[in-house]
Amino acid sequence: MTVFLLAVSAACCLGSGFVLQQGAAQRAPMQDFLSLRLLLDLARMPRWLAGIGFMVAGMALGAAALGMGEVTLVEPLLATNLLFAMALSRRLTRQRLGRRGWGGLWLLAGGVTAFIVAGEPHGGRSPAGPLRHWLLMGAVLGLALLLAACARRARMSREAALLGVAAGLLYGLQDALTRISGERFGRGGWAALLTGWEPYAVLALGVLALVLVQSAFETAPLRMSLPALTAAQPLAGIACGVGFLGDRLNVTGGALTWEAAGLAAVVMGIVLIGGHPAMPAGVAGRPERVPVVRVG
Repeated sequence: MTVFLLAVSAACCLGSGFVLQQGAAQRAPMQDFLSLRLLLDLARMPRWLAGIGFMVAGMALGAAALGMGEVTLVEPLLATNLLFAMALSRRLTRQRLGRRGWGGLWLLAGGVTAFIVAGEPHGGRSPAGPLRHWLLMGAVLGLALLLAACARRARMSREAALLGVAAGLLYGLQDALTRISGERFGRGGWAALLTGWEPYAVLALGVLALVLVQSAFETAPLRMSLPALTAAQPLAGIACGVGFLGDRLNVTGGALTWEAAGLAAVVMGIVLIGGHPAMPAGVAGRPERVPVVRVG
């Protein structure tokens, strides 16, 4: 129950933070796209700083949940951040949920419940060896960087979705490394934590993912990026949890069917909620990003 409350509280903070960040990022200069300068420009906006405050609180609560429970349990619960983003956006836009909103809500909540009940995520297996660990980490990181590179050449309508998926993959990997960092701290305190590479990788992944997220928020409405991010993060986290952290799921035929159906329902619910009219639509008529041609 404690892990559940921590994860849902983290989702609440993350969802609220994403809405506030997007409201500020859509006013940032387009020439800062995929650049650290974007963060410096956004840091001058009180609304963005408030969103970052919520996000930091959500990450801290999520880290606490990961320290007490398995990644395969916490990640689906963190995916409910879209429900809280929807609630705040609905209050700001005064839009009704309607069939699409309620359908997405029940699919997301039901999918998370089905996956957790059928899969019964638990530990008990020894973590994988270094080779499997690095291969899976490299695959997730490489895919995220490839999507970010493709986003540079994509249309604005697809650009935000690609960046959202890339950021979600990085956040899922970050959650797995946060779990390892927490275990290091539990075994040896600050000395063991600071002498490992994992906390520094968590920080680097966080900064990189933040640049991708803010660039996605800058270029398109929240509905184009947040559903992609929210769907990719739990999938990456679950893959890391089962792949190299030693998490276990029920693998009977019936359990696997319900687990797959639950994840599919989560993704469908995220898509429905993300496309709801209550989600912020961004700045109307914002121009396309065009390349700068230097002469001479």
